Amino acid sequence: MDITSNTHSQHISRQFNQELEELKTHLMAMGGLVEKQVQDAVHALLEGDTRLAEKVRDNDRQVNELQLQIDEECTRVLARRQPAASDLRLVLAVIRATSDLERIGDEASKIARNALLLSENTSAVRGLIEVRHISEHVRKMLRDSLTAFARFDTELAMQVVHEDELVDDEYGSAMRSLMTFMMEDSRAISSVLSIMWVLRALERVGDHANNLAEYVVYLVKGLDIRHSDPGTVDQKVLKKP
Repeated sequence: MDITSNTHSQHISRQFNQELEELKTHLMAMGGLVEKQVQDAVHALLEGDTRLAEKVRDNDRQVNELQLQIDEECTRVLARRQPAASDLRLVLAVIRATSDLERIGDEASKIARNALLLSENTSAVRGLIEVRHISEHVRKMLRDSLTAFARFDTELAMQVVHEDELVDDEYGSAMRSLMTFMMEDSRAISSVLSIMWVLRALERVGDHANNLAEYVVYLVKGLDIRHSDPGTVDQKVLKKP
């Protein structure tokens, strides 16, 4: 059965309704935090803001604590309510989503660490344009995937899935360009390697945002589209009831 944004307001138990809504609310709060972590980490890198980079690194503990809190809430719902059908899918999707959000927080920390390393480099750093471009792309993917989760919007979710292919192409192109530059100028090896690690972290943020979008499809349609070609699932996911 497909679900809509109103599906989870139809329980006899008002308390159960509240518990499900709190799961979504806390997931969105965690999503907002990790989105800001990525934004701040990239800003710290581009602007050479070491204080902000350290703040991102320190805030990773808060992300981890949110994951533990939400996981505990999901465990209580499963134990007390024994949800079925769409309610069970919601709880499972939240559990999966928090894991991906926690890993996005880890990637933001990696970007912050490399920002601190690059701040010690007084020479011009190559690859910042690529970092800015790809970071804007994956942050939009993350924001859209969270919006899709909040609204049970499979159409927006599938847009995110397709965007991930574009990010992979951009990442591959940027890495090839940096490899060429590094071979031409051995003095730039250290800084270019740091930028390559940053780009890898951003590409992984895109992968996790893609995962969040796939969970939306699972939640709403009951379809597991992981490891599927997006082109082959569009019709099935987006067909009208």
